[in-house]
Amino acid sequence: METVLIERTRALIPDEKVEQKRMFGSTCFMIDGNMLVCASKRGLMARVGTEQQEKAMTRPFASVCNMGGRPMPGFIRVEPEGIESDEDLKSWIDMARSYVGALPPKTARPKKPKTGKTAK
Repeated sequence: METVLIERTRALIPDEKVEQKRMFGSTCFMIDGNMLVCASKRGLMARVGTEQQEKAMTRPFASVCNMGGRPMPGFIRVEPEGIESDEDLKSWIDMARSYVGALPPKTARPKKPKTGKTAK
C-alpha cells in the first residue's frame, strides 16, 4: 500500500525540483526544502497552510495532523479512503503545492558532528 501510494504521488509530481526524502516514518516530497506531502501506509499528510485548513477540513477523510498528541496547524492528514482515486490524490497535492510553492526556499542546515567516544 505505502509503495503504491509513493509511486502514485511521484507520478503526479513530475517536477525535477521535487525531492523525495524519508521523514516521520514516511516518504516526504519536498520543494526547495519545504515539505509538500508525505505518503505512508496511514494515508497522506498534506501541508496546506492555515489559510486553507478550514476548506481542507470540509473534505471527507481529512483531519488536522497530530504529532506527539499536539495538533499541527496547516498540516492535514488524509485517510487512505480519501485518496483512492488519482483525481483525489492530485487535488490534495495541488492544494499543498499552492501553499508550499509560495514559501521561500529553506537553506540547508549544517549537519551536527556526531558525538560519541573518541578513538584513542
